[in-house]
Amino acid sequence: MPKPLPNVTQNTWDFLHVPMITPTGFREYDARWKFPDEINLPGITALGLGLGTQMHEAGIDPVIAVGNDYRDYSLSVKNALILGLMQAGIQVKDIGPALSPMAYFSQFHLDAPAVAMVTASHNPNGWTGVKMGFQRPLTHGPDEMGQLRDIVLNGAGVARPGGSYSFVEGVREAYLDDLVGDFKMTRKLRVVCATGNGTASAFAPELFRRLGVEVVPSHNELDYTFPHYNPNPEAMEMLHDMAASVKDSGADFALGFDGDGDRCGVVDNEGEEIFADKMGVIMARDLAKIYPGSTFVADVKSTGLFASDPELKKHGAKADYWKTGHSHMKRRVHDLGALAGFEKSGHYFLADPIGRGYDCGMRVAVEICKLMDRNPDMSMADLRRALPVTYATPTMSPYCADTEKYDVLERLVEKLVARHAEGGSLGGVKIANVVTVNGARVMLENGGWGLVRASSNTPNLVVVCESPDSDAQMRAIFADIDAVIRTEPSVGEYDQTI
Repeated sequence: MPKPLPNVTQNTWDFLHVPMITPTGFREYDARWKFPDEINLPGITALGLGLGTQMHEAGIDPVIAVGNDYRDYSLSVKNALILGLMQAGIQVKDIGPALSPMAYFSQFHLDAPAVAMVTASHNPNGWTGVKMGFQRPLTHGPDEMGQLRDIVLNGAGVARPGGSYSFVEGVREAYLDDLVGDFKMTRKLRVVCATGNGTASAFAPELFRRLGVEVVPSHNELDYTFPHYNPNPEAMEMLHDMAASVKDSGADFALGFDGDGDRCGVVDNEGEEIFADKMGVIMARDLAKIYPGSTFVADVKSTGLFASDPELKKHGAKADYWKTGHSHMKRRVHDLGALAGFEKSGHYFLADPIGRGYDCGMRVAVEICKLMDRNPDMSMADLRRALPVTYATPTMSPYCADTEKYDVLERLVEKLVARHAEGGSLGGVKIANVVTVNGARVMLENGGWGLVRASSNTPNLVVVCESPDSDAQMRAIFADIDAVIRTEPSVGEYDQTI
């Protein structure tokens, strides 16, 4: 196969056979491109050849489970990827349309050492990508993605004999059976099931009914045009729609799922959005009673309550703050032997004996229903109000080009570290320290904080702020950190703000 080029003109003879791959699509823990503007089908085949070559170099059996989400172009992308994998001598087990966690499950179900899931996750239509992994339940991190990038872009993929293809029936049913087990609700629940017409529409309503939960449907018809909103339970547009459905129906709460089903968003019975980090604290409180002394991992965008909550402390829970990103978090949970990991974006990593350690929005839904079953006298709003009050922004993402964002972030981190060294403050509160494990999390003396980091999967920075004292102080923290960000002229507008 020819060495991929970064640009090939569309609607030309070359575009049909010369691989085109924009290098920035190889991200920290998966691959994402605008299709076909940044990658063409021959480029996807080159990616498959490179991934298969990487499998051989890793010394694992040449067997891979492959799935695709419901977007209208994902099947053609998957078929192009499979062609490259087979060219590399890989035995492909095609599980058909799937959620990302169903693909991860298939590694265990089929005893496949590798997985490749064709999905753009929660990115809008026009994007495609691949989530992949060799060591279940882990997925590629920066080292593996860098190695794959070099193989593919250098044209170092090696064709080998032995490639084959088989379509595997029944994985969806086995996945749902595994999620439900023998559990059945003992309390009555009415739950708004919000899927934004994405792939989870083919899973979540049936899952709830199997659990004995009454479903209030919300955009559960499969429609790859996403006519209502892009399914992303971190976006206020989806959360507000979920809240309206709860209020209109009188449901006990709402659960919403992103485009590939590995994330879950929650709205309580009063229509209040519970950001995933706060929902993580609610779940951790419940789990810490059952498994005292457990370790919980939280990403750097998450609330400080994992470390400060008195209920968690009472049960000996330990908190570990780590890098944002599904591969980073999975690996950290695995390495520490943690019971669970929680990410503000809505990824939950529930490890043995609850789950298998990978991020699965459906597993989270099951465990939230079990939590409510164990607390029959409490509503979701009761559980929310039982937490210490903090005031947090949603995740906000100002535009910054992929080619510039890491350099911009490096300068912003330097400026914030310098502000700390000078005895500076954010929102009128003195800076206590700056955690730079993933961008800059500026910790304040009263327990508040502000974060700026680079998005790993879109051309954006990411900003989150929290105050334990007041909404006004949270807004002041944001105003101060945004003022630092605005010293960089290449940073654009926010996708959403407070």
